[in-house]
Amino acid sequence: MGYTLAQKIIKDHMVGGSMEVGKEVSLRIDQTLTQDSTGTMAYLQFEALGLPQVQTELSVAYIDHNMLQTGFENADDHKYIQTVTAKHGIRFSKPGNGVCHQVHIERFGIPGKTLLGSDSHTPTCGGIGMLAIGAGGLDVAVAMGGGAYNITMPQILEVRLVGELQPWSSAKDIILEVLRRLTVKGGVGYIVEYTGPGVKTLSVPERATITNMGAELGATTSIFPSDEITLAFMRAQQRETDYVALSADSDAVYDKTIEIDLSELRPLVACPHSPDNVKAVSDVNDLKIDQVHIGSCTNSSLSDMHKVADILRGRSIAEDVSLVIAPGSKQVLNMLAADGSLADMIAAGARILESGCGPCIGMGQSPRTDGISLRTINRNFYGRSGTKSAQVYLVSPEVAAVSALTGFLTDPTTTDIEAPKTVVPKEFMVNDNLIVMPAEDPDTVEVVRGPNIKPFPINTPLPEQVSGKSLIKVEDNITTDHIMPSDSKLLPFRSNVPHLANYCLTPCDPDFPERAKNEGGGFIIAGHNYGQGSSREHAALAPLQLGVKGVLAKSFARIHMANLINNGILPLVFDDENDYDKIDLLDELVIADAPKQVKRVAAGEHIVVCNKTKDECYTMSLPASERQLDMLLEGGLLNLTRKER
Repeated sequence: MGYTLAQKIIKDHMVGGSMEVGKEVSLRIDQTLTQDSTGTMAYLQFEALGLPQVQTELSVAYIDHNMLQTGFENADDHKYIQTVTAKHGIRFSKPGNGVCHQVHIERFGIPGKTLLGSDSHTPTCGGIGMLAIGAGGLDVAVAMGGGAYNITMPQILEVRLVGELQPWSSAKDIILEVLRRLTVKGGVGYIVEYTGPGVKTLSVPERATITNMGAELGATTSIFPSDEITLAFMRAQQRETDYVALSADSDAVYDKTIEIDLSELRPLVACPHSPDNVKAVSDVNDLKIDQVHIGSCTNSSLSDMHKVADILRGRSIAEDVSLVIAPGSKQVLNMLAADGSLADMIAAGARILESGCGPCIGMGQSPRTDGISLRTINRNFYGRSGTKSAQVYLVSPEVAAVSALTGFLTDPTTTDIEAPKTVVPKEFMVNDNLIVMPAEDPDTVEVVRGPNIKPFPINTPLPEQVSGKSLIKVEDNITTDHIMPSDSKLLPFRSNVPHLANYCLTPCDPDFPERAKNEGGGFIIAGHNYGQGSSREHAALAPLQLGVKGVLAKSFARIHMANLINNGILPLVFDDENDYDKIDLLDELVIADAPKQVKRVAAGEHIVVCNKTKDECYTMSLPASERQLDMLLEGGLLNLTRKER
């Protein structure tokens, strides 16, 4: 029996564990990336490990999330990241160089290598055949120090593509169709691997759109083969020597397969407030729009931007529409300016933003009250745009551009506009002058720390009794945006966990932080898929700051559960989901003999949580490996790593 592509890369990078599904496997990490929202914490944690230099083949720190410098906080944090990376052997991508995932696939990604990033959309580089995984900042810090990255060996889900996209259908429609079929929970426990004759019809930017948004499935990662299409892209980036041909064995066996006929796809839209709330654009009638945003790590490549320019050329946007466009990288912006496409966009009425994340994370361009915004981004969670009453719809760049002209969500197949074609240039404009190399002599570098950088919380070893009250009870699909909001007002405090903790879970309950402080910490009670969305570690650090000892949930999103364990917070899953209904706010919960109970999990036993208020107990599973159990006993990964050194 042969190997799938993902299995081949895992096998080549194994340093421990087992490739048996459900068992823990330890991977050597070749490359890492961080961005400024998560990077400050990752580098503070790396410094806490006490290592002089990174041990990876390549590590890059990007500034792309918050470049608005309305106070000293952002500039201070950027200076900290630039100096700490210079000292420890990490490349620094300056503000304006572009979105981390777009730049990384352009300039650094290598087929067959492993990439660990402190951003959930790191799987973008799966578009060139990398095993690229999003993780918490502490996992990335350990990987930078040469430590293995440990995951539960996933199953492999094959998405077999046949046929060819018709005019006006796009890669965005492919991943929206996958989300429509599988939902935001459907990829949990899987690596999604794309195969079939339809793969050859997709460019690297199109493949990257699909792997990028695979994060919305909850999948570990997504990956395409590395083939002649990949070679042409890398040759155009003047990186032909980095190319490696990679594909699954002909007799590879997949755990699950779905097939999509590309020729049958029509323009799709994800309606509020979830990426899997997918409908045909033609079925959403008479939707008047206020705003269109084209960009983000999902759809900001040069080919995407050229399609938009082709549609807008010689036309004007509707008078009631605000159109904002953010090219994904300096390379893209530079080439658009050089070939006249940027002028076409501006002439049509578009506003051009910096090459960064921007509106995708609510960093500027928040819609008006009750506004309707079409966006080419990957997430339309409630309130993520910065306006709680806004309705955000996810579409392709083609649908977004046509709709900006009509003023309504429009199926472009019903217009007389000619459908643009995907064109990847034979040669990209290469200018890496906003990539700063690390210092040749680290001893000459002083790490600059502004007053906004505060010590982050570190847990203590697990006590004999873990007790506290039920501090909040939340529903299914609570995102990390709910747990730790990261809007334009809060993102500047990403290195100040004590301040951020005052806003923890406030979208669900404004009184939660104060209640947690008054009660001396306690437990969070949650539904299914708790912690979906962004990889931000702050969604674990802020609860830790408030004294949260455990989360009792029906199920967890992968990255968030790992972040909880990394910080010594118990992630417990109800054996009987009906027990969720039995717990009320401020019920007193107790886990007696906690260390003994945790140790027994390795032998297949479950955790018993007793509700003293109701005089009843609940059995709960703790979905953790033996290594993760050790982390929980020690109070987190940082404590365990220090102990083992």
